[in-house]
Amino acid sequence: MIVRDFNKENLTARRVQTTSWQSVRLLLKNDGMGFSFHITTIHPGARLKMHYRNHLEAVYCISGTGSIEDPEADEIHVVRPGTIYALDKHDAHLLCAETELVLACVFVPPLAGSEVHDETGAYPLDFEAI
Repeated sequence: MIVRDFNKENLTARRVQTTSWQSVRLLLKNDGMGFSFHITTIHPGARLKMHYRNHLEAVYCISGTGSIEDPEADEIHVVRPGTIYALDKHDAHLLCAETELVLACVFVPPLAGSEVHDETGAYPLDFEAI
């Protein structure tokens, strides 16, 4: 059984941050679950262009407001508490935070540690574990 406390993990190397977001990675590759689970906070005003070529992601909004744009379908969807979106086709997307967004995120395959987005908006597939 794996038991972790968000507040404790927020003070460890499991907290990864950039100028636009921070992510507390509660489950990672070395936990052996087949997915990783993160609580990610997107800072107000952030506009994140991402394209997870190596991962599938499901995201549930806990708090805050924003939008996710699907450029291929030319659609913009509201993100608010209770919204879930799944990037089931390695979808390119633009995530915009109107207010601070707190999101629960699941990645398959799992992230290994302190990955951040590369220049294409993706996470690398192989990364050093924390």
